[in-house]
Amino acid sequence: MTEKQRHDAWDAGQSYETYMGRWSARIAETFLDWLAPPKGADWIDVGCGTGALSRTILARTNPASVVGIEPSPGFVAHARALTPDDRARFCEGGAEALPLPDASCDVAASALVLNFVPDRVKALGEMRRVLRPGRLLGFYVWDYPGGGMGFIDAFWKAAAALDPAAAELDEAVRFPFCTRDGIAALCREAGIKAEVTALEVETVFDSFEDFFSPFTLGAGPAPGYLASLPLDGQAALRQALAAQLDRGGAVRLTARAWAARARM
Repeated sequence: MTEKQRHDAWDAGQSYETYMGRWSARIAETFLDWLAPPKGADWIDVGCGTGALSRTILARTNPASVVGIEPSPGFVAHARALTPDDRARFCEGGAEALPLPDASCDVAASALVLNFVPDRVKALGEMRRVLRPGRLLGFYVWDYPGGGMGFIDAFWKAAAALDPAAAELDEAVRFPFCTRDGIAALCREAGIKAEVTALEVETVFDSFEDFFSPFTLGAGPAPGYLASLPLDGQAALRQALAAQLDRGGAVRLTARAWAARARM
């Protein structure tokens, strides 16, 4: 684990759902509309997390099967519990060594996870390996460098104003490739001729408390950082965010991702 990864907590499935999963589900719908996959396909969901994309695939594309691959045992268990569908199964495994045979899938997809994979080119190579000839590959990542994940961007800017060392933990700094040009370059490096586009949804929090409370649950880099602070440090960061965002009503911010699709 690198110094920058030390706050990346990925075990508590329900906490992650509250922090990120609800927005992952929203952007998954937008992604599938753009991807335009065939009905009745065999899917692999690489880095499936708690299953947001897998459940959206099941609900919207009438697949023959969905296999979710995820390294976190806690997330795998949570995905299984949330997805009582015989067409879906969830397995522990890594993106760089997918536990599926060659040419066994019609669609290989990955949602909001490739930035956390150490060898992204190898992961894309694995997605190509498990695809049948002529079938579809697609993935997307949050636009961290462009401030596209608004609530996370607001958190890190406030944190860095109080603690300059926090700036190095910001996903915008850690994942500079998460741009249109960066995604296009990654695909070229992996030998994939892909179309890249921006996907956007609005994240609406009922109140400032609804905005801030998911950061206190410990699942993800920003919540992990908050949990590492002493109580007075946590209070100071909450106060700084409230000064910026609390207007006594809903908090509305943009969530933007960069997506790629290719016919292999």
